[in-house]
Amino acid sequence: MNNKILCLSAALILTVVSCKDDKTADVTASTETVNTYTGTPMSDEYDAKIDSIVGQMTLEEKIGLLHGYSMFTNEGVERLGVPEVHMADGPLGIREELERMSWAPLGLDNDFATYYPAGAGLSAAWSPELAHTFGRSIGEEARARGKDVLLAPAFNIIRTPLGGRTYEYMTEDPFLNKTLIVPYVVGVQENNVAACIKHYAANNQETNRGTVDVLMDERTLREIYLPAFHDAVVKANAYSVMGAYNKFRGDYLCENRYMLQNILRDEWGFKGVVISDWDAVHTTKKALEAGTDLEMGTNAPSFSEFWFANPLLKAVKEGTVSEAEVDKHAKRILKLLFNVKAMGNTDSRAKGSLATEAHYKDAYNIAAESVVLLKNNENLLPLNTKEVKSIAVIGANATAKHSQGGFGAGVKTKREVTPLEALKAKLPQSVTINYAEGYKTLFKPKKEMKFGEVTQEAKETITDLDPAMVAEALEAAKKSDVAVLFVGANRDYETEASDRIDLSLPFGQEKLIAAVKAANPKTIVVFVAGAPYDINSVEKENSTIVWSWYNGSEGGNALADILLGTVNPSGKLPWTMPKQLADSPAHATNSFPGTESVTYKEGILIGYRWFDTKNVEPLYPFGYGLSYSTFKLENAKADKKSYKEDDTITVTVDVKNTGKQDGKEVVQLYVSKAESAVERAAKELKGFNKVMVKAGNTEKVNIKVPVKELAYYDETTKGWVVEKGSYTFKLGNSSKNITQEVTVNVE
Repeated sequence: MNNKILCLSAALILTVVSCKDDKTADVTASTETVNTYTGTPMSDEYDAKIDSIVGQMTLEEKIGLLHGYSMFTNEGVERLGVPEVHMADGPLGIREELERMSWAPLGLDNDFATYYPAGAGLSAAWSPELAHTFGRSIGEEARARGKDVLLAPAFNIIRTPLGGRTYEYMTEDPFLNKTLIVPYVVGVQENNVAACIKHYAANNQETNRGTVDVLMDERTLREIYLPAFHDAVVKANAYSVMGAYNKFRGDYLCENRYMLQNILRDEWGFKGVVISDWDAVHTTKKALEAGTDLEMGTNAPSFSEFWFANPLLKAVKEGTVSEAEVDKHAKRILKLLFNVKAMGNTDSRAKGSLATEAHYKDAYNIAAESVVLLKNNENLLPLNTKEVKSIAVIGANATAKHSQGGFGAGVKTKREVTPLEALKAKLPQSVTINYAEGYKTLFKPKKEMKFGEVTQEAKETITDLDPAMVAEALEAAKKSDVAVLFVGANRDYETEASDRIDLSLPFGQEKLIAAVKAANPKTIVVFVAGAPYDINSVEKENSTIVWSWYNGSEGGNALADILLGTVNPSGKLPWTMPKQLADSPAHATNSFPGTESVTYKEGILIGYRWFDTKNVEPLYPFGYGLSYSTFKLENAKADKKSYKEDDTITVTVDVKNTGKQDGKEVVQLYVSKAESAVERAAKELKGFNKVMVKAGNTEKVNIKVPVKELAYYDETTKGWVVEKGSYTFKLGNSSKNITQEVTVNVE
């Protein structure tokens, strides 16, 4: 870890002390992990030079900086040494190069990149260190491809399990989101690449995303939907922000003065560039003066007809927009270019590297810690290759590749190891693999699906199974010692621009799983998907269930290592899996997807907050995930009984590995406040630590939580308030499985 990015002033400081497993043991080792990162602020040292350069520009040249001049650049000013701003999509890896004037790929042979795990996979690892690894690694690839801005990370709160972008939008919890996003952004920008955090803000559905007006109270906005954006700006010092498609309280986000000026710049001190989502600008004067700096992707016949192109030129000449306003935005573009060393000290700019073995290893490490063991009642896992002589590998996801697909950005990669390929390479030759595809991933012809008065294109799959394929799968299952079913979804079904219709498994898989289970009682069900599904019947009828993700170039290897026991699973769910859609808060309150507007009626009770507060039993709770070992939390205590507002609370707990295999456990700390002056969730995540514990040993874990993390947002005073009184810290390994409690008092 780069010492420059360590910051002791942050919201989460974790200490792990290793000790022998006896009551009188002395401390034998001590390591400290500071899971707080801080980025380099934008420097003002170039401001005088920027003023000089802008002073030499014509009005047309300044305006050229403020709108797209190709699909992923603005227009530079060659005579003054001002380059284009080169941008690239990057949720899964650096997107292949496109033609300047269209979405058609250039077909190059040097733009292959590493495919990294999607946001849900990164989140399921519950590791700020791996989030930093992800950002640093993908930032190196962006630089190697000559990029100035990485259009990532995307981390809007998961409000509905139907969301088309749940697979990339990280988690349902604001604390977990911000704790992962800060190191990610820091890692990217260490490479002289600006991270473009997105989508700002309240962009939580694909249904009518380009028109829907999002309505919520201020406390919900501040406590749930803004914390990760705040920390990405204030702590990670993100250099760019992407304005979202949707409206917020009546104004589109790219022309929303309250969000772009009052909060982002005035409150948070943002000095960077606001880039519109592609085709998210709808006006010239209003959008520019609200705070959007760079308009991209507008659906106009030519780049000169963008709102910030000829219409802006006309507005300035007519006097409805001042040239000083144009100068302000042009200077922000140059400030970004200087700060990423695209101008000025270019010789010292990071060079980067692309699709290296080191980067594939980064992708593997993230994937290996993300896989979630949901159920292992009969201890079929890990597979015992000394006893198992034949394995049926069944399902399209055993061979599917997910780096491309769907609407939106994928990544062109030379390496994407599938589960079947990995098992063939890793299983001993004494084990026979009997493969059957089992089902086809087929879709019905596209048609418009209606959500009440709302019309939205959605994906419908063909759910009738092919009898011949089923017969082949059952034959493979019957003649094998164990059957491993690779099922779930793909990125054509979970996709940007389309929310799902319901939670049902696509492609008739539920029927196939039941048939295979009947043919071979020793069946292991492995899901590859990014979002929750209705797996009630699968959970009821099967003893062994694993959940994996769109997990990158090395996803198959990581998953195979989990199945074979080379890696002990340590992933935890980053969202709640409901028993039925109606249990989820946006659906329980009948407030998704809305029509012209959508009101977030559940308020602060998003995700597990709703389930725990309303006593709704989920199928699998937030933070849930098993191991091949077992762990016990003991001796939880706080360092003091009473604290003041500027203090930091240290909660200590012993984590004992009571199993026979070394493994990692995620200690989760939730806070509860009784007798509050305001509505509170039953519990809120305020700290966590992923710790390795050797079999039979105990690790002492300290989780430090600043008292200010306990504050709520007061709409009357427009500020954060820490209530006096008693707080209970609940420690466990999921939001439901709380095994230790500590009560403290805040004076």
